Amino acid sequence: MSIKLAISFSKSQPVIEGLAIALKTAEAETPSGMTDADPAGIYARAAKVANFSGKASSVLDIVAPHGSAADRLVVLGLGKAENLTAHDWLKAGGSATANLKGADDLTVFLDVPGLAITPKSAADFALGMLLRAYKFDTYKTKKKGDDEEAKADKTVKVTIVTADASGAKKAFAEARAIADGVVLARDLVNEPANVLGPLEFAAKAKELEELGVEIEILTEKEMKKLGMGALLGVAQGSVRPPRLVVMQWKGGKSKDKPIAFIGKGVVFDTGGISIKPAGGMEDMKGDMGGAAAVTGLMHVLAARKAKANVVGIIGLVENMPDGNAQRPGDIVTSMSGQTIEVINTDAEGRLVLCDALWYCNERFEPAFMINLATLTGAILVALGNLHAGLFSNDDVLSEKLLAAGMATNERLWRMPLGKDYDKMIDSKFADMKNTGGRHAGSITAAQFLKRFVKDTPWAHLDIAGTAMGSPNDEINQSWGSGYGVRLLDELVRANYEA
Repeated sequence: MSIKLAISFSKSQPVIEGLAIALKTAEAETPSGMTDADPAGIYARAAKVANFSGKASSVLDIVAPHGSAADRLVVLGLGKAENLTAHDWLKAGGSATANLKGADDLTVFLDVPGLAITPKSAADFALGMLLRAYKFDTYKTKKKGDDEEAKADKTVKVTIVTADASGAKKAFAEARAIADGVVLARDLVNEPANVLGPLEFAAKAKELEELGVEIEILTEKEMKKLGMGALLGVAQGSVRPPRLVVMQWKGGKSKDKPIAFIGKGVVFDTGGISIKPAGGMEDMKGDMGGAAAVTGLMHVLAARKAKANVVGIIGLVENMPDGNAQRPGDIVTSMSGQTIEVINTDAEGRLVLCDALWYCNERFEPAFMINLATLTGAILVALGNLHAGLFSNDDVLSEKLLAAGMATNERLWRMPLGKDYDKMIDSKFADMKNTGGRHAGSITAAQFLKRFVKDTPWAHLDIAGTAMGSPNDEINQSWGSGYGVRLLDELVRANYEA
């Protein structure tokens, strides 16, 4: 059963039905709202018995006594007030959702003694609630309880009590847009590949027209005319035709150069002729996490009417091994005219991205380009699931990305580039080869992409460890995390809106 949250904000305390949640910092004696919600003073006794002090992420769950306005009282610890960040508010909201436990109605007391809570903090709390509520169970025919009630989606009424309710409501409009963009990205990554192929993915992107995004979908014929031999080489082993989707949001001044985001969209990656081992291959339905993030980002920017000109481009292909598939040793010609020796057909994402990057640069002349891709297993070896790899030819862009990562907790770690690494992808037979071997695999992949961006400020985010299968936390319990949507929205919001 999926849970939907109907969130509203109130300045005054409503009649409580069901579950009441209050927040407590480590410094505050009594959480706001407990006086009216807990006339018998059960909170103070329960907190003493449980040694509850308001430590970050701690929870005090109380069955309310007879005569209380709520059935249950839950107190969430925030930790020290001076240390609270935007991500802490997200986590607190996620913890609130985790403690619903079947409630139909929920009242949250978001005013904490001694702590000034801004509308932004209230909106972040609500965003955390929405992100934690996400669950991908579309294909489950038997759900917990296996009755009619369990099979239906459940809507929980949530009232958040805070001093500046009108300000929180306004801030929440943008938070809702972010939630919807993250959910879109998660849904795309979680969908099975037999349902979501290149054509179906392109159709999902086209739905953004309803928000005012301009959409173009380039077919195989059009890409062939443009000379995209690298991208088309990956797709030629599949019966499902490739697509290149161009999304434009024109929210800035007409004279402003656009900023551009490019996503790898390999809807399923067998490895091609250089086929992957069977174990874990099912996860390759998520090899389009970069394209999912770009699509989710474009949703957010359009939904919140971002004051920026933004281009999103996603290359959509399936990498399959049939009689028409490209072979190791084949040489393809990219849109740039540079030739590529295909050493390993499982190093396919960079072949998709190189044509998409070149096309973007030539057509739009953007202020910068950022590409996202579940590109290499090597980045997992280096950084695990906690950071995405950042490679860039521009220090200023890198610093902005790192700051956005810290603000959203979608963290990045900058990795090196250099001439010596670049030599590792030189080929005897073509201008370059598509892999430099096992050592420094994520770096040589980035060096490959760098050959297709000219002097345009550019960053490559290798999100193989963060877009799918990353550790569950307070705001995400899904296999597909939607990584990159909040990160890049923060980048745009903080630096590039008029």
